[in-house]
Amino acid sequence: MAHHTGSGERSAEKLVRDRIPEIIRSAGRGADTRVAGPEEYRALLRAKLYEEAGEYVASGEPEELADLLEVLHALAAVDGITPDDLEARRAAKWERRGGFAERIVLNMPSEP
Repeated sequence: MAHHTGSGERSAEKLVRDRIPEIIRSAGRGADTRVAGPEEYRALLRAKLYEEAGEYVASGEPEELADLLEVLHALAAVDGITPDDLEARRAAKWERRGGFAERIVLNMPSEP
């Protein structure tokens, strides 16, 4: 999301991991930050989910899956769900519907 800086410039904002500002500052650069409110945080996490998924799709790098998982854990926490609760829900759904290990592709008939 872009915001106006007051000097005629526009800059982008995005949700970053907690230590990123510290890392930027330790490299001798400035890091202008603020804290998102609860509803904005939820929206920013959803945007981050798309960002991280896109990065994985583009690169195929397993490291991007760790970023996706971190965002999923943060989204779950917003809803009061612990990582263990999330895993339990995943496992229950796996019991009911299975996973993706068998690589089954469903041929979807076209709508009349």
